[in-house]
Amino acid sequence: MQNTFGQSRAALAIYELLNPVPLGFFVAAWIFDILYLKSYQIMWTEAASWLIAIGLVIAIIPRLINLVQVWFTQRRLATPAVKIHFWLYLVAIIVAIVNAFVHSRDAYAVVPLGVILSTIVVVLLLIANVQLAVRPAVVQGETL
Repeated sequence: MQNTFGQSRAALAIYELLNPVPLGFFVAAWIFDILYLKSYQIMWTEAASWLIAIGLVIAIIPRLINLVQVWFTQRRLATPAVKIHFWLYLVAIIVAIVNAFVHSRDAYAVVPLGVILSTIVVVLLLIANVQLAVRPAVVQGETL
């Protein structure tokens, strides 16, 4: 089924369902990195590495849907805020991939780079979501 904008309702539903989930995983990983920094309990850094990996897997699906809809099928509806959101999320995913490799090292080698990378990921995702939330609404190609 297609809506009035030509977007697949199923793709839009999957995007809306999965898009906020990675932020929760990355924020939890960031908190666990901070806890490890304060306590040096290896459990925290191992849990953070799992959260980063799961967040990355879930983050890729909405980005692929967004890539197709914004850059290929819905170019006329792609506002600058939507494009900035896409690029900030993409950069955050790349930083999270680097962070996953950092977390694959020995637990003592994770600090402080793991905390720094986790902080960068969370900040990028928050900026992406906030700037998208304050954008002007677009209905059938016209700004409200």
